[in-house]
Amino acid sequence: MNYYIVTGTSQGLGEAIARQLLSKGNHVFCISRSENKDLMEAAQGEGVELEYYNFDLSNVDRIDALMNNIFGKISKEYIESIALINNAGVVTPMKPIELCNSEEIIQNIQVNLTAPMLLTSAFVSHLDHVKADKRVINISSGAGKKPYFGWSNYCSAKAGIDMFTRTVALEQEHKEYPVKIISFAPGVVDTAMQGKIRKSSKDNFKDLDRFIKMKDDGALYTPQYVAEYVLQLLTQDLVGGEILDIRNM
Repeated sequence: MNYYIVTGTSQGLGEAIARQLLSKGNHVFCISRSENKDLMEAAQGEGVELEYYNFDLSNVDRIDALMNNIFGKISKEYIESIALINNAGVVTPMKPIELCNSEEIIQNIQVNLTAPMLLTSAFVSHLDHVKADKRVINISSGAGKKPYFGWSNYCSAKAGIDMFTRTVALEQEHKEYPVKIISFAPGVVDTAMQGKIRKSSKDNFKDLDRFIKMKDDGALYTPQYVAEYVLQLLTQDLVGGEILDIRNM
């Protein structure tokens, strides 16, 4: 059996990834703040096991219990491959740091960085002695390498995800059955997040015009296009700790 745990599946890239995983022999666990009923119906129509967890990843103190629940439904002796795709993310708050309140900062870091770290920790722990193809794909961003005015939280979290990826890969090098972990920047994808970015204030986000122009010029990737690349990463040979960018693939 092939198992997949995907976060942020209510829409956008997460939904597109989950849809492309709806094949016989796969068991998909979806995590997002709201249920995607269309996705659940599609899985039923394909005869694929899909389990949905309505869960807000900012509730970081409950993530261990969530993963214990998921792994309670996984038959470790029958795992052929298993992957965690940390896709969920938030770009807000989009404004200079002095205008961000404590709650906004904390929520951004919890969803974008703390939650993927906790999910990965539980994933590695549960599978430490399991002989199978084990992978973690962290959806990162070019913003982890380049600062954007008004994105201090988002840029910092994505830079953290990249370094976390590299560090866990280093820790896995000596393992008998290592988890292969990589970071993948999907480029600018036409999702609801991009809609929020285009509605932001130019005073708070200096690159606003550039993002509006990319939409107007049809320069955004579709979620389905990017999801195809993610699926390739689930099967091709990987070097743990790689920081990949779709624009260089």
